[in-house]
Amino acid sequence: MNKKLSKKTIKKILNDPVLRKGLTRQSHFWFFHVYLNDYVKHPTAEFQREMLQICEDDSIKNAVICAFRGSAKSTIMTLSYPIWSILGAPQKKFVLILSQTQQQARLHLTNIRRELEANEILSKDLGPFREETDEWGSTSLVIPKQGARITAASSEQSIRGIRHGAYRPDLILADDVEDSTSVKTKEGRDKTYDWLTSEVIPCGDINTRIVIVGNLLHEDSLLMRLKKLIDEGKLNGIFRAYPLIDDNDNILWPGKFPSMKEIEDLKKTVGSEKSWQREYLLRIITDEDQLIKPEWLHYYDELPADDSKLRYIATGIDLAISESAYADYTAMVSARIYDYGDEMRVYILPNPVNERLDFPAALERAKALSKALAGGSHTTELYIEDVGYQASLIQELNRQGYEAEGVKPHGQDKRSRTTLQTPMIQNGQVLFPRTGCELLITQLTGFAFEKHDDLVDALVILLFKVMEKNDSGPQILIIEGSPWHSGPAVDLSNLDGDRGWKRII
Repeated sequence: MNKKLSKKTIKKILNDPVLRKGLTRQSHFWFFHVYLNDYVKHPTAEFQREMLQICEDDSIKNAVICAFRGSAKSTIMTLSYPIWSILGAPQKKFVLILSQTQQQARLHLTNIRRELEANEILSKDLGPFREETDEWGSTSLVIPKQGARITAASSEQSIRGIRHGAYRPDLILADDVEDSTSVKTKEGRDKTYDWLTSEVIPCGDINTRIVIVGNLLHEDSLLMRLKKLIDEGKLNGIFRAYPLIDDNDNILWPGKFPSMKEIEDLKKTVGSEKSWQREYLLRIITDEDQLIKPEWLHYYDELPADDSKLRYIATGIDLAISESAYADYTAMVSARIYDYGDEMRVYILPNPVNERLDFPAALERAKALSKALAGGSHTTELYIEDVGYQASLIQELNRQGYEAEGVKPHGQDKRSRTTLQTPMIQNGQVLFPRTGCELLITQLTGFAFEKHDDLVDALVILLFKVMEKNDSGPQILIIEGSPWHSGPAVDLSNLDGDRGWKRII
């Protein structure tokens, strides 16, 4: 049935109550096309059939669905599915619909109520119903005939312990619980994920189905986190993405968009390439203000086995001395620096320090890190911004025999200093470990949006000094007694390896 069902066929089914109830009870496809046929303006696409089949498949415990704007995903999943799940074969007793705001949640319930009131056949088969406000402050439609309830709530409300008589929610539908503002910061993304895992999932039971519908707004959004868990086998479920045009340039809804001409006409109504890519092609587009884009980052799996070109090991430190829950973090980002000039490579080491530490604790952590990276009794270089109270850390480290150097900001703000490092990152001179620097990378690619950027500050301090040393080039040391030497004896006892020196003998 690739063509739109004829009005004659629909009328025949509607006029035969036995056929209608038997057919629509078992099939969400038939339920949608019979009871909600007014919404079917174009022949049903294959991806829409798949969404309808997902609703029917009880073996799918969790479903995450992304589809282009105007794909009818909300009509199918948030309007039709809740009603069919009660009237049809699933026989659900408590459907919970979740949105980001109470206004959105109420709108979903209003659409269902309007359908129950205006759709004579549906009202006759499903009704009567009544609207209630429960003790959780949520609005509900109660359907006594089936002993069922449809409740709409938002992420702004607590739903802990929510029930309908003896029933916990047995179907949970989350529709657009994120937006472009909430995903900008890690704090916002964590808040949504924590809400899902700590309130939404626990409010269900062992047989509860969860369907999450939305769009791809960020590499670390809720939908992308769930996709990763499903791909890694850590969450039972499926992930489906339905862009208007797939990777093979196939139009997913040919019944509505027969050719690229119709696609181009639609694109002209959007007016924004960024919105078009995100909303219709499901491509995650970074913000124009993003200094470091994810695709610029280069990674390594292992450090170079040959240390002959290793020049030195260093750590950039951004100090915060308050341990308050609202304070910044003390951050320490370390790296191994190889070679010179254009051949120089900076291998960022995994597991940077990112903690709330007072001054004594930060001092001890810096000392321990310097020795640990050297792998013995030696120490490695520590770079600290030479402003305000941070200067005292440099002085104390030097007093105790550690190689601490100050980095002067020269009046540049954070954004300007970070911008200076982007060429090194983009051209692959700076490499990040495949694992172990996730928070640093999150802060880096979300710079100016993330609440905290302490790791970025530490990285910038490190790279600023690395660039300075690289620009100065290798130094030449004339060894006493060589043909090029004249003058007093040179004390070589304090030389620390071959850092930046070319020995000519």
